[in-house]
Amino acid sequence: MFRLQIEARLSWRVRIVMIASIALFLATMIQAQSSRPNGMPSPDPTPATPSGKTDSSDSNFGSPENEMRSKLLLKEEKKQYDENLARAREVSQLGSQLNENFAAKKLFNSDDGKKLERLEKLTRRIRNEAGGSESDAEVKDIPGEIEAAVKRLADVADGLYKLVEKTPRHVVSAAVIDQANKLIGLVQRLRNASR
Repeated sequence: MFRLQIEARLSWRVRIVMIASIALFLATMIQAQSSRPNGMPSPDPTPATPSGKTDSSDSNFGSPENEMRSKLLLKEEKKQYDENLARAREVSQLGSQLNENFAAKKLFNSDDGKKLERLEKLTRRIRNEAGGSESDAEVKDIPGEIEAAVKRLADVADGLYKLVEKTPRHVVSAAVIDQANKLIGLVQRLRNASR
C-alpha cells in the first residue's frame, strides 16, 4: 500500500512537471510571435539580392536544367570551334591548290578566281571568330611579283591553319588576326592582278 501511495505521488508529480513544461513551451512560442510589431509581415526566408538582379549562385545551382543548359552551351562552343578549325583547314588546302595551279600554268583561270574568293571569305570569317574586324585589314610586305605572292599566300594560309589549330577556344588571338589580315591582303592583291 505504501508503494501505491509513492507511485501515486510520483505520477501526480510527473503530470505536474509535464503540464508545466508544456505551459512553458507555449508561453515561449506566444512570446516569440508577439515580439514582432503588429502589421509587420514575417521575414522572407530567401534573402533579396541588391538591385533586383538574380544571383548566379542561387538555390538552382546544380539543378538538372542548369546542367543541361551548361552542357548545351559547351557543346555549341565546341561545334563553333570545330567549324572554325575546318575553315582554317580549307584555307590551307585552297592556298596549296592555288600555289600548285599557278606553278603549273603561270596564270589563274576562272576556277582559281573562285578559289581566291572562297579563300578570302573563309579568312574573313576566321578573323571575325578570332576577335578581329574589318578595320584591322591594313597589310604591308606584299610581294610585287605574282609568283612570289602566290607562294607567300600558300605559306600564310598554312600558317593560319596551324595558328587556329593551336589557339584555345576562348582566346582572342592577335596572331590569328594578324595572319588572317596578311592572307586577305595577299588574296586581294592576287585577285586584282588576275583581272
